[in-house]
Amino acid sequence: MNSPAQDHARARGGLFLGFGAYLLWGVLPLYFKALAHVDPVEIVAHRILWSLLFLGALATLWSRWGAIREAVRTPKVLGVLALTSVLIGTNWLVYIWAVLNGHVLEGSLGYYLNPLVNVLLGVLLLKEKLSNPQKAAVGLAAAGVAVLAVGAGSGLWISLTLASSFALYGFLRKVTPVDSLEGLSIETVILAPLALLWVLWLSSKGESGLGVDTATTLLLVAAGAITAVPLLLFTAAAKRLPYSTLGFLQYIAPSLQFLLAVLLFGEKLTTAHVICFAAIWTALAIFAAEGIRLGRRAAKARAAATA
Repeated sequence: MNSPAQDHARARGGLFLGFGAYLLWGVLPLYFKALAHVDPVEIVAHRILWSLLFLGALATLWSRWGAIREAVRTPKVLGVLALTSVLIGTNWLVYIWAVLNGHVLEGSLGYYLNPLVNVLLGVLLLKEKLSNPQKAAVGLAAAGVAVLAVGAGSGLWISLTLASSFALYGFLRKVTPVDSLEGLSIETVILAPLALLWVLWLSSKGESGLGVDTATTLLLVAAGAITAVPLLLFTAAAKRLPYSTLGFLQYIAPSLQFLLAVLLFGEKLTTAHVICFAAIWTALAIFAAEGIRLGRRAAKARAAATA
């Protein structure tokens, strides 16, 4: 068992890791906009293939191949990672398509919804109980989504897909006994054959973005590091932080995406968007305040028990 000082240091390190991950994800639309002339599926394929090389180099540098082989030999772990690879691949594809088709607002909404989906997963899968304010917050968020579905629902599927796929991914990675590098490496290996076939098929038709010009080629090659670094930071943070804390850090990324969508990309902010975002932000504020209150109450109870 770790000492309180060790637990504090571990949590503080987790906060820095999580902040770094969400900051990088927040500015990711700028990278994808620079590849707007490339097919979204090809961008995902290059993310997978160059991530594989990048992760392989890290595994060699950090002597992690033994741990990777051990994880592969564990059927339960391998089965979960096969599922998480599908979830993260789906998340990547939907998000890139959204950015390239002018739906960064819907993408940011999806990631605002993610912490609330985490709450629902805790209730449904871990049988966690919600206080009355927490129930009200979830209900308010649901009402906001309903308003958006009625008033501007054409892109709502993007938000819901992103929120559900990444929440499930984070949940499964948190409860699976495999470290961040090993898990992401195995996920990438699982996805790599399909990615390679897609790139080869496009190349055979002369439609691949790789080699079109120097800038495009460099951006596609950089996809490995751009993909792997925030995911490694995220999964490492998930091992060190309570899931609720990790969820609150996520506000950083959608806030940056929201600002980019409205201020830089010129996406239209409709009345339905305003109502929905206001409901989500209010719900998150309620949930954060309630989390602080419950945390303080639990700390007082522990102090009284040890007095």
